[in-house]
Amino acid sequence: MTGVESAQTPAEPVILVIHGPNLNLLGTREPHIYGSTTLHEIDEDLRNRGTELGVAVQTFQSNHEGLLIDRVHQAHGKAAGLIVNAGGLTHTSVSLRDAIAAIKVPTVEVHLSNLYTREEFRHHSYLAPVCLGQIAGLGAIGYRLALEALARLVQGKRPVSSGWPKPSDSIAIKSRAATSSKKGAARK
Repeated sequence: MTGVESAQTPAEPVILVIHGPNLNLLGTREPHIYGSTTLHEIDEDLRNRGTELGVAVQTFQSNHEGLLIDRVHQAHGKAAGLIVNAGGLTHTSVSLRDAIAAIKVPTVEVHLSNLYTREEFRHHSYLAPVCLGQIAGLGAIGYRLALEALARLVQGKRPVSSGWPKPSDSIAIKSRAATSSKKGAARK
């Protein structure tokens, strides 16, 4: 089995986006949690925004842990930044965590839903300690925020922008992930 990858021949710094198990089902899988934006739409938006930011975006999705680890290893010395949504492997994969730590590439962990308003087993991330940061609960726009932060970082700029993006700069957000009505949604 192979993962699904899209690539460009980059002249710019490369930001690799890795999507883990079941993310190929975005748009149809539990849209009340993950939204209706498809993985293809997320990837296309990231490539377009990457061009605007002066970085090349490559994406990879697999439902197989070993293939994800292999792709992380391949990023060593080639990618300037890494965005990872490991799906359920976030909470179980020490091996994926170790792969990210080993390549020493600035990494941002992304999740469409707010892990901390969901089942208790989702509250722990093995990846977070080896990542620069984690963006969770903002739906598909979380990927874009991670890309913008990494693009600024690899270009030697401060990762935090001086202002909010204009609505016309953002993809149409089709997610309800950030609008949880569950008790305890706001953590102290």
